[in-house]
Amino acid sequence: MSETRRLVIVEDDATFARTLQRSFERRGYAVLHAASPDALARLLDRERFEFAVVDLKLGTASGLGCVEQLHAHDPAIRIVVLTGFASISTAVEAIKLGACYYLPKPANTDDIEEAFGHGEGDASAPVAGRPTSIKNLEWERINQTLSETGFNISETARRLGMHRRTLARKLEKRRLS
Repeated sequence: MSETRRLVIVEDDATFARTLQRSFERRGYAVLHAASPDALARLLDRERFEFAVVDLKLGTASGLGCVEQLHAHDPAIRIVVLTGFASISTAVEAIKLGACYYLPKPANTDDIEEAFGHGEGDASAPVAGRPTSIKNLEWERINQTLSETGFNISETARRLGMHRRTLARKLEKRRLS
């Protein structure tokens, strides 16, 4: 690892990105911010990074594309995905695409920095012993469909056979950020 650790934050919430940036800079990171997949592509044309923090939902775009883009640019980059819409399906996809860890919001700098250290799986991780509830199954299905539609709320509602406003209310209730 080089003397100055280089980090890119891919986050559409400017306030949250600025807070993370300041916190990481105090820890000795050189930090750049991209608010969209296009901005990330422009940064990758001229910069190299060792670490990345990617928000799963970037406006109407999916952060999974950014994970894929970062991993293709440099497979050694340590990518942590943050989300206010945590689900098993998006976590699995993020890991498949090259992320080293997946954290629900709110996450702080300590959590993210610890996640950068997760390179290998942990076989001693405890296995949950209770069955999944109906509400959690519904939430998983909603998130899987959201991921499949690129976070298009109208298309997700159509595929799930529910009114768009009903889906929006469900998403607001379960938001973790």
